[in-house]
Amino acid sequence: MSIISGLMGNAAKTDIDEVKKDYGKLLGEHEEIIQAYQWVRDLMIFTDYRLLLVDVQGATGKKVDYHSIPYKSIRHFAVESAGHFDLDAELKIWVAGLGADPLVYTFSKDADVYKVQALLAECVGR
Repeated sequence: MSIISGLMGNAAKTDIDEVKKDYGKLLGEHEEIIQAYQWVRDLMIFTDYRLLLVDVQGATGKKVDYHSIPYKSIRHFAVESAGHFDLDAELKIWVAGLGADPLVYTFSKDADVYKVQALLAECVGR
């Protein structure tokens, strides 16, 4: 992930082995990481069972919120592609039980939001 992209709040694909090393303790016995995207400190981790959102909070980063969303709870999702003058694309996810507002995540052009959407479609369709 480029430093500038991260500072702008855009996610980019990250190394799965690093994610496994750092967050493997959160996984179930047979759960595998499929793909991960990282912002400056936060992560979106696709596993074969769920979407795991890691929100590092505070200046020290000692407080971390782990949000687990089973794919069956995802009701709708949308992609807004980056335009000619936009530097980023957005993924919006509507989750049952979280109200009418979607979760919104910004991705850099490098992340290929269409691949992210295709991965989410594959996981939700299981």
